[in-house]
Amino acid sequence: MAGDPVELQDASPFAAASYGVFAEPWALEFEPVTGAIFITEKAGTMKFFEPASGRLGTVTGLPDVVYAGQGGLGDFVFAPDYADSGTVYLSWAKDAGNDTAVAAVGMGTLVCEEAGSCRVEGLTEIWQQSRGGERRGHYSHRIVFSPDGQYLFVSSGDRQEQTPAQDLSNNLGAIVRLNLDGTPAAGNPFADQGSPADQIWTYGQRNLLGLAFDPSGQLWELEHGPAGGDELNRVTRGANYGWPTRSNGDNYNGDDIPDHTPDDGFAKPAISWNPVIAPGGMTFYGGEMFADWQGQLLVANLRTTSISRITTDAAANSADEAARYEFPNRLRDIAEAPDGSLWVIEDGEEGRLLRLTPAS
Repeated sequence: MAGDPVELQDASPFAAASYGVFAEPWALEFEPVTGAIFITEKAGTMKFFEPASGRLGTVTGLPDVVYAGQGGLGDFVFAPDYADSGTVYLSWAKDAGNDTAVAAVGMGTLVCEEAGSCRVEGLTEIWQQSRGGERRGHYSHRIVFSPDGQYLFVSSGDRQEQTPAQDLSNNLGAIVRLNLDGTPAAGNPFADQGSPADQIWTYGQRNLLGLAFDPSGQLWELEHGPAGGDELNRVTRGANYGWPTRSNGDNYNGDDIPDHTPDDGFAKPAISWNPVIAPGGMTFYGGEMFADWQGQLLVANLRTTSISRITTDAAANSADEAARYEFPNRLRDIAEAPDGSLWVIEDGEEGRLLRLTPAS
């Protein structure tokens, strides 16, 4: 099926085509068996699109979400054994009572018996943030599996409260490492401090909207800073990334936050941005369509309405933004298709689904 052409800058390396419009799309993921694209919509709905046929369908069996501010339906991923089990995982903002909300993760079975509809059966919540927050932002709730398929990593934002990120008595402002059933994984660095510290893999983080393993098996996270200071971090067991004690940005009211220094005792970003890029999702590219980019990180940006292409060096804890490609609108997420093309979703009430191929 051919999409509608989308005009980009003359110097863009991409040819872009649009394949429909979605309501505040948040995440997209390719189904491993059929290649259909599943797209979450923030208000609590989900669609799927089949590139080969152009067929659009709906997904039911989803949780009730707190749809306010940055909250709603979040990530959607397929289990490592999905081809055999049909298991899927999803995240959302959940009502925690007393006008508070938490980020939550659940698992269920995806059943697609009819051409235009699928459903998640037996959805069971397996994890949530350890306490509710009144603010409606910084849920983060990105989900990724370890390369060996044994562990589940979830980003847990600071909920715009800042100081919980330095407090191991809660699991806010952190990345948690779990077994596939949501229980704390053995070998976590703070297990001797009890629950919920036994879930935590890293902490001192703000609003982590990118989470991905590179081809060597190293985990990276990408997070929003305050006024400045968006950062890409190599994720290292037990590391404290400094928020809100250190940041290469400042508070929104203009108050200074001390920048990272070599002797501050915190893990340092591989790269940071000021002005910010306001990143959404990210992926390490591995296909043939853009063969020169293999192993590089591609980031969908909101503030700069762009894709950043980043080279990373895990051993040196360094990264470089090799290029930035402009788009007409804010970009929320990015994924690589089985054929090596790139697909992105725009942010907002009429966010388009775009397929990107080489301009030549």
